[in-house]
Amino acid sequence: MNQVGFPVLSLITWLPLVGVGVILCVRGDEETVASNARWTALWTSLIVLAVSLVLWADWDPRNPGFQFVENVPWLPEFGVGYRMGVDGISVLFVLLSTLLTPICILASWDTITRYVREYMIAFLILETMMVGMFCALDFIIFYIFFEGVLIPMFLIIGVWGGPRRVYSAFKFFLYTLTGSVLLLIGLIGMWIYAGTTDIPTLLHTRFPVGMQTWLFLAFFASFAVKVPMWPVHTWLPDAHVEAPTAGSVILAGVLLKMGGYGFIRFSFQMLPQASAELAPLMFTLSVVAVVYTAYVALAQEDMKKLIAYSSVAHMGIVTIGIFTFNVQGMQGALFTMLSHGIVSAALFLIVGVIYDRLHTREISRYGGLADNMPLYAFAFMVFALASVGLPGTSGFIGEFLVTIGALHVNFWLALLGGMGLILGPMYTLYLYRRVIFGRLTKLDLRSMRDLTPREVAIFAPLLVITIWMGAYPTSFSRFWDATVSDMIAQHRQAMAAPPAPAVQLARFVR
Repeated sequence: MNQVGFPVLSLITWLPLVGVGVILCVRGDEETVASNARWTALWTSLIVLAVSLVLWADWDPRNPGFQFVENVPWLPEFGVGYRMGVDGISVLFVLLSTLLTPICILASWDTITRYVREYMIAFLILETMMVGMFCALDFIIFYIFFEGVLIPMFLIIGVWGGPRRVYSAFKFFLYTLTGSVLLLIGLIGMWIYAGTTDIPTLLHTRFPVGMQTWLFLAFFASFAVKVPMWPVHTWLPDAHVEAPTAGSVILAGVLLKMGGYGFIRFSFQMLPQASAELAPLMFTLSVVAVVYTAYVALAQEDMKKLIAYSSVAHMGIVTIGIFTFNVQGMQGALFTMLSHGIVSAALFLIVGVIYDRLHTREISRYGGLADNMPLYAFAFMVFALASVGLPGTSGFIGEFLVTIGALHVNFWLALLGGMGLILGPMYTLYLYRRVIFGRLTKLDLRSMRDLTPREVAIFAPLLVITIWMGAYPTSFSRFWDATVSDMIAQHRQAMAAPPAPAVQLARFVR
């Protein structure tokens, strides 16, 4: 069935639901149920993480195609099947999802005190949906998981969020669902044309140029919201501000990567001519996101909003890299997505630490925390410097490669896209200086304790990965090197080939 002899991807995908079943069977008083739910969710997510490391240990870096493939007929008369597999791009996003889930559960250990069982169930279901989406090799299966993510995330924001949680949850849901309707229409169009929803088959199907343009716009409506790109990014700051800390972590760490993954897997690979034709549009929106949202972030007084707007700027760098159509740009986009998944998640956890102690996110309420919280100041420093792209950290590699890739396209694209390296330190170091440095004059700040052992356990793996990616990037890039090179070669071959006959489009319309 695959390299390890058993359906490891299905096990990783569905194992969290076993934990859900165990939690549902727990009986006792409220405190007992809550404690058992926490421990069950934590152990389930750790087991899933351990199983997912099989992908890391047994990966063949020379193979550019899909590995650990599973294929079970589901609706063969419609060309639909339960198909699972990962390539060099999706495998690391599976590992990112399984890493951040136990971290989120630990981060919620003391802060979530009501409906604890339901909260843990929502997170385990969310893990199943995230992993399943990155593993799916059938467009229908992908769409089910892609949309299924919305339900637990909607509940996490709407039930356990802040004062405006209902407004933010509905805004998040409606923005993402509206774009996904057009994604579904595009999916149906592909199925009518190709007669299958098998993703590897669709990757090698030549769609007419006119059809590609409409399909690209349909996919853009969904993936641009998920990234999110300017100007459809306005749901993100509200969702982050109102979501609980763990909700913000998983939203920034994994859910924003769904849009970038969609652009790579479907827009870039399946629609090469339309991608090249509409690349100037993508560059324009991305540059606006990098520059505009950086200045908006600089004006924020809420720490979560500042980090949320910085995420929009970082994802703008990602979309620039994807549509450069060269190896350096794509490598940089993948590095930036992976680094952002770790660093942005850590920054939201950093905010959550002091919010749990003082119950405010206003930057002006803090200052001088280096005096009584040195461990916290150190962790904050590392993640802040990684966010601004300091050499030696994970953030530098991606932005450097994207800039090189953009230079191959246009000098002005590289200059404007590279503004993130200049504007990023402005708002990030501004935040760090106001929170960490200065005189410790406020009485309530003096009594704040440093990181607890549980919080140290949360930050330790994120710190290690942040430095590891910066110091030894080839240990991560080896997963996608062959895949990226093959993708770029296929894109250039598709651009050089004669277009698909227009008569096939007429058959599609009929």
